[in-house]
Amino acid sequence: MAEILVLVEHAEGTVKKVTLELLTKARALGEPAAVFVGPGFDAAKERLAEYGATTVYVAEAADLTGYVVAPVAELLAKLVADQAPAAVLLASSADGKEIAGRLAIKTGSGVLTDAVDVHDGLVAEQSIFGGSTVVKSTVTQGTPIVTMRPNSTPPVPAGSPAAAERVDVQVKVSDAGKLAKVIDQVTVEQSSRPELTEAAIVVSGGRGVGSADNFALIEGLADALGAAVGASRAATDAGWYPHQHQVGQTGKTVSPQLYIACGISGAIQHRAGMQTSKTIVAINKDAEAPIFELVDYGVVGDLHQVIPQLTAEIAKRQA
Repeated sequence: MAEILVLVEHAEGTVKKVTLELLTKARALGEPAAVFVGPGFDAAKERLAEYGATTVYVAEAADLTGYVVAPVAELLAKLVADQAPAAVLLASSADGKEIAGRLAIKTGSGVLTDAVDVHDGLVAEQSIFGGSTVVKSTVTQGTPIVTMRPNSTPPVPAGSPAAAERVDVQVKVSDAGKLAKVIDQVTVEQSSRPELTEAAIVVSGGRGVGSADNFALIEGLADALGAAVGASRAATDAGWYPHQHQVGQTGKTVSPQLYIACGISGAIQHRAGMQTSKTIVAINKDAEAPIFELVDYGVVGDLHQVIPQLTAEIAKRQA
């Protein structure tokens, strides 16, 4: 079987969940081959092998990690030319989509972004026009390059661990690839909650929450469920919750197993960022709110009364 290249997203060797999803999907399409950029391979090797990576192309040069995304695109372009893979899979993160676009130009290939599935024959399924339409697309030129939304594929370990054979790769980064240099890095303290785009459960609050202080209700429910916290644009624009938690067309796109929308009317901008969620629950006191057209389960009621009762009931059942 031909190789399917998977760009590994990791933090100092800790492999992100979306990469495990991509490796799971790659196993169904061909022979998974991971591309690992930067230090930390030894910490990641076992995890990559567990999810079926037979080969891991490792590039640790400072030229690749000291700049923004352009050098990684050049590395992938070299691997596409040398290894002739059947496809390249990347996460639909900000970096992943930019790398995919650059790689497509360098290799003369087609690129498909925000896929929610990839079928036999490398047919990508996408949710477009704010989620109102599902299309199936294929690349007709070059090597198919596909970015997939996190939580689109359940990560499933391989039946038996693969070899994860290390292959060191050297690439001479062009001067153009070094135009955007990383001059400083700031470590942001992470909460105990899962990362928004990778979380299996997301609890989001909107204008109906009423204030920044009232977001404690949203956080309490999220913590009871082991969920991430999201917010609508109205809530983040009002300063009630940080913008990095915004879910929507101009924020982050999420596709969790369970999405709970609290006090969110359901404007198309928000729906575009969450309507591929597997199960959607809405709590809103307005029975005519557009969000109810989309949900699997709806609760018409005041979230300030419903959420405390829900949180207490969850805690009771967990006791």
